[in-house]
Amino acid sequence: MLTAILAQTVPNTPEWSYKVALIMIMCNLLVLFIGKYAIQKPGAGPAIPASLPLVFEGFGLPELLAVGSFGHILGTGMILGMGNAGLL
Repeated sequence: MLTAILAQTVPNTPEWSYKVALIMIMCNLLVLFIGKYAIQKPGAGPAIPASLPLVFEGFGLPELLAVGSFGHILGTGMILGMGNAGLL
């Protein structure tokens, strides 16, 4: 019974727009710059198999995946929160 009730409640998700893309990009850049200084042992794991800009200097594959994942989680939360608050 609870599953049927929860299945009927659909969150209000904003449609894709340039505002949504800008929020996601800004959240990923914010987490990238925080991660650049917060990661204590950068480059301890395997290296990134491609050449990247200097902002990723010293980053290995685990750091890149961690920063990208957390940036997308933060961006998704910001977009859904702002969409439900009526700001998007």
